[in-house]
Amino acid sequence: MKQLFVNLKRFEVSRSQGGLCPYENPKHWIEEIIGETVAFGLGSSDELQIVYLVPEALIIPAQEKLAEYDESLRKGIQIGCQSVFRQNIVQGGNFGAFTSNFPAASAYQLGCRWSMIAHSEERRDKQEIMAAFEPDLAKNENLKKRAASAVDSLVNLEALAALEQGLNILLCVGETAEERGSGTPEEQQQCTAETLAGQLKRGLYQVQGYLPKQQIVIGYEPIWAIGPGKTPPGAEYISFVSSFIKAEVKKLLGINIPVVYGGGLNENNASMIAGVSTIDGGLVALTRFTGQIGFYAEDFKNIIGKYLESDGNK
Repeated sequence: MKQLFVNLKRFEVSRSQGGLCPYENPKHWIEEIIGETVAFGLGSSDELQIVYLVPEALIIPAQEKLAEYDESLRKGIQIGCQSVFRQNIVQGGNFGAFTSNFPAASAYQLGCRWSMIAHSEERRDKQEIMAAFEPDLAKNENLKKRAASAVDSLVNLEALAALEQGLNILLCVGETAEERGSGTPEEQQQCTAETLAGQLKRGLYQVQGYLPKQQIVIGYEPIWAIGPGKTPPGAEYISFVSSFIKAEVKKLLGINIPVVYGGGLNENNASMIAGVSTIDGGLVALTRFTGQIGFYAEDFKNIIGKYLESDGNK
């Protein structure tokens, strides 16, 4: 089965307020996205799983809209959240004194069965908090390594909280331009491997007890290649990284695990990425990058079509 995750970021903010939602009421937009996804037949395949990762405010309307359709039409579509807090509500323990944070119990109660963990934007936020405490962080290699390790440890607590609650997780890993380095391709691969090995070892610490009941998917984000004007990696690089991730996870957990490309799956790269034998799907955000940029279900259908066509030709 191929797995495609859609990160709708903060897409509930309307265009009039600087966001990407075409409607003033975001409830109408997420209902339209879910409705079109079903109408295009994207939820009826046994070979494709789509997980919409939505902001907290859109979880309930997305779930309610999806529930309107027959199970046969929506069986391949699930709603998830974009992360969870590192602590959780526990019966007989903390009742939920987590103001401004989103515990896994809340996500589960609202119907989510997936959570993304450690998206590159979340990792950056944690690093910026540490840099605010220690301004010399950017200039001290030892401090940077310690900060990266601390971020991984916080990420691991989130992963464990989600898994304990019964959520499946998409755990994101990836290297920055600095972590990748500026040496030869071989030296860059070595630096990348060292960075990813550390993220996986710390991020997956003590998750074995939740497998195979819960699912873990690794999302690879080449952070150095994400954004306007950046050059995305080619098939050879993606193949190297995804093969390395699978091998590392096999050493850590003793199982084969799906790896999806998180550098922005789109119409231009879907065929190429589908041709990489060690990639099992992708992470989509924007589907349109010019004009009225944003996420459009029709574009998503085209991405899926290109991906599945090339995947079938492997």
